[in-house]
Amino acid sequence: MVLLHSNINKADKQAVEPVLVELEELEKRIAPRFARLEARIAALAYIKGLISPVERKNSWQLAEAIGDRDPYRFQHLLNRASWDADAVRDDLRDYVVEHLGDDNAVLIVDETGFLKQGDKSVGVQRQYSGTAGGTQNCQVGVFLVYASSVGHTFIDRELYLPKSWTNDRQRCERAGVPENVEFATKLQLARKMLLRAVDANVPARWVCADALYGTDHRLQQFIEARGLHYVLAVSRDQTIWVGKSQHRVDAIMRKMDSSAWQTLSAGNGSKGERLYQWALATFEHPKNPELQRFVLARRKLENPTEITYYLVSAPVGTSLQEIVKVAGVRWTVVIWK
Repeated sequence: MVLLHSNINKADKQAVEPVLVELEELEKRIAPRFARLEARIAALAYIKGLISPVERKNSWQLAEAIGDRDPYRFQHLLNRASWDADAVRDDLRDYVVEHLGDDNAVLIVDETGFLKQGDKSVGVQRQYSGTAGGTQNCQVGVFLVYASSVGHTFIDRELYLPKSWTNDRQRCERAGVPENVEFATKLQLARKMLLRAVDANVPARWVCADALYGTDHRLQQFIEARGLHYVLAVSRDQTIWVGKSQHRVDAIMRKMDSSAWQTLSAGNGSKGERLYQWALATFEHPKNPELQRFVLARRKLENPTEITYYLVSAPVGTSLQEIVKVAGVRWTVVIWK
């Protein structure tokens, strides 16, 4: 396992060595998932390329970083080699839990778009991508991130396949999409990944997501049914049951006294602490007396009219400070975008 050593000077080698040792341990863990030795070696070389300082992580750039003349073996690994990608995913999840596991951890659902040219990449079409800031020709992936007090990283992924793909079985066959893959919304993909995490006994306490996912009542019920709590962003016209009537979250927060707003940090960012004003409205849970439901509002210090809303489900007595801390964890994903 000497790949990339030629690119490391003596001063840096001591700092890098523990990483290389850890990668060797990772190789032992995932080795059984690859049918051939060549694919296993290529996989570890690919991982080393991904954590290298190479700016663009395409096959050509990664091949150049490790001294290959062309990207053939990486392209073969990704397109043709025989290996169990889902089993490697499970190995990664177990590895993350061993090193970052925390009963108070947060599971973060988020998506990102990958800009593409042409129409051959699986799942590609003109569709909205928050990464691109609009509708572009792209793929969209839905991801699950594990964030604890020790660190954070991805533990699961699902590629969103639009109906333009799932309704065209010949196109799917040409692209190598299995016959049993059917259309699933991004919300269904999110629930699928969360269920995998719960079934694998991934230690966690909270789920966070943006407004695309936060407005889904089934996702809210799904999270509560599995003993987790949530801080989910929602749109201002989202409604919540208060007694026997529904109320918009923005209307609820407009009735809050000005003294309800507190300036709190949502964690450190690239420019220091993320300070906002926060307010919390508390309601009884309709079914579980041990839980409460909340409407959380966040506004910018410099522009109090710009308000973001959240729905929260948490144990009775959960403080505003704890909820704000959980809400801020979701920015670990936003930063990566």
